[in-house]
Amino acid sequence: MDFFSAIPLPLWIAALLAFYMAWAIGANDVANAMGTSVGSGALTVGGAIIVAAIFEFAGAFLAGGHVTDTVRKGMLDMSLLGREELIYGMMASLASAGTLLIGATRFGLPISTTHAIVGAIVGFGAVAIGIDAVNWPKVLQISLSWITSPLLAGVIAFAIFHLIRSTILNKSNPVHQIRKYGPAFFFFVFFIIGLVTLFKGLKHINLDLDLMEALAGSVALGLIGSGIGAFFIRRVQIGEADPDHRFDQVERIFVVLQILTACAIAFAHGSNDVANAIGPLAAIVNAVENVDLTAKAPVAPWMLAIGGLGIVIGLATWGYRVMETVGKKITELTPSRGFAAQLAAASTIVLASRLGIPISTTHTLVGAVLGVGLARGITALDLRVVGNILASWIATLPIAAALSVFFYYFFKGLLTA
Repeated sequence: MDFFSAIPLPLWIAALLAFYMAWAIGANDVANAMGTSVGSGALTVGGAIIVAAIFEFAGAFLAGGHVTDTVRKGMLDMSLLGREELIYGMMASLASAGTLLIGATRFGLPISTTHAIVGAIVGFGAVAIGIDAVNWPKVLQISLSWITSPLLAGVIAFAIFHLIRSTILNKSNPVHQIRKYGPAFFFFVFFIIGLVTLFKGLKHINLDLDLMEALAGSVALGLIGSGIGAFFIRRVQIGEADPDHRFDQVERIFVVLQILTACAIAFAHGSNDVANAIGPLAAIVNAVENVDLTAKAPVAPWMLAIGGLGIVIGLATWGYRVMETVGKKITELTPSRGFAAQLAAASTIVLASRLGIPISTTHTLVGAVLGVGLARGITALDLRVVGNILASWIATLPIAAALSVFFYYFFKGLLTA
């Protein structure tokens, strides 16, 4: 009991708010990442929860101790911020971003976690130390990801699905074609898995590889994956004797490809987006322990555990709402379409990471689904659902900022009373 009583009240509140934020990320952002796999039938909801539990938590716990400086220092001039203002402000950021995510989840709307937390930090910073302390060029750069993310992913998804249709699905004998081209798709999937893991998952755990080393390692992994794919395709029963179900037989191969891609995205997502929950928590711990506010905030294992556990519980308890929107309501998905969307999203994450283009994982995945839908024609999309999603994206930053102002004064009054 002495140990728990020695923990300051602000740390208890901050830990609870970080868990709340992580839970909201799981319910909205992680559900978005798993939505295509569930909507296409590649994974059941239970299967998606298992994949997320393993790979999101692994990414968060093993490689999630980064990105906190951007969340904490990239948006504001920290030299102008007092210790108490930082504590109240980061609490407000967690509370407001988490509340906005839960509100969006209630209506099944996938929104950007990064945009929510950035808007929240800008909101409290503007009232705590003034609008001049906000790094507006950085805010604008992140806001531009609203355009770059879905556009880039949509174009790539359109191209990938067009390639699948032209080489396999539109041929008279798609079973023969999947046997012919399937290993190439396995190569590309394992190649992208390697790049995603190295660029977005493991680059902050002292695995410092240059571009050529990362490419060489990913090519080697791709060749191994191609061999595995060739062996798997020969073993799977996709006989040609049943022409009425030949597409079902081909889609069985894409189920495997989609699950593999989902695992890679889940790991990369966990390693990056957990920072939106534990970044503010690490900053509060720094402030409470009287550490230099401009110094890098160390991320303890217990913080990563809070983030990883909260993400998994959020997906398991409320993630079905956003999964239904992304997987079923935007456009009809099959395993081949879902695979094209997920591979496009993973490719966009890798490409943007190397080019330094700011992107949103949420916007990337939704844009990829839109690209697959457009490949089948504009009528394949539910434009009402698309319009609601776009409106929620536009509203994310200002609503998060407004909520943050409210929660800033709430926590300030609570802890100074």
